[in-house]
Amino acid sequence: MSLNIKIENFEGPFDLLLHLIKKNKMNIYDIKIYEITEQYLQYVNNMRDMDLDVASEFIVIAASLIEIKSKMLLPKTQLNEDDNEDEKDPRKELVDKLLQYKKFKAVAAFLKKREIGLEKMFGKKPEIIEQVNMGTSPEQFLKGITMLDLYRVYSHLMDSYVNKLNNGNVMGREISLDKFKLQDKMLYIREIIQTKPQIRFSVVLKKCSFKIEKVVTFIALLELIKLKIVSVMQYENFDEIYVERIIENEK
Repeated sequence: MSLNIKIENFEGPFDLLLHLIKKNKMNIYDIKIYEITEQYLQYVNNMRDMDLDVASEFIVIAASLIEIKSKMLLPKTQLNEDDNEDEKDPRKELVDKLLQYKKFKAVAAFLKKREIGLEKMFGKKPEIIEQVNMGTSPEQFLKGITMLDLYRVYSHLMDSYVNKLNNGNVMGREISLDKFKLQDKMLYIREIIQTKPQIRFSVVLKKCSFKIEKVVTFIALLELIKLKIVSVMQYENFDEIYVERIIENEK
């Protein structure tokens, strides 16, 4: 029975080891070195069978795993009281490197996320604001201006202010009637579709000269659809709209 193994793209041998530990649901402080070694070597061999370039760092870690596996198979000697059990564990150095690599990988992912976020920010370039010289004194600024000139400027500003207030008073203005009425456009559409059971909406809009008239005509069409007097069809997005009258609902 052939074994199908999916070859994934790992950044390095430690990335592959972390993947295998997570896949096998192992504790990183208590790695089952026999299983990890077998799966790691199987992965490297499959890379070679697929004519993929195997980096030297993968081979170095493979040799280290085999060495750790050999040490784990040797009979354990009795430890003295002064000896540290962690120092006798051949997996300790590998675990320390994996933990360090895991930290660097998490920091790299965080910085990558920050980089993507900063790409969407645009800063404003510094600019030099020039100071405008308004004169050394008010006397020089008003030099040559008479009281009559000041009065004319003041009168002009007051007239503009009063006209602005009057124009803003809605009650004082005449409100003109709408030139295009919704009811008229509804009647207009119904008259057009009397001759044909189906017509393009662009034909209905041909006699509209103003943009507001086209808007009112479109609203009139929506009202006719709501009243179930006409139905519309559109085969594709932004395509021609076809208007069809509903005969049983005509009055």
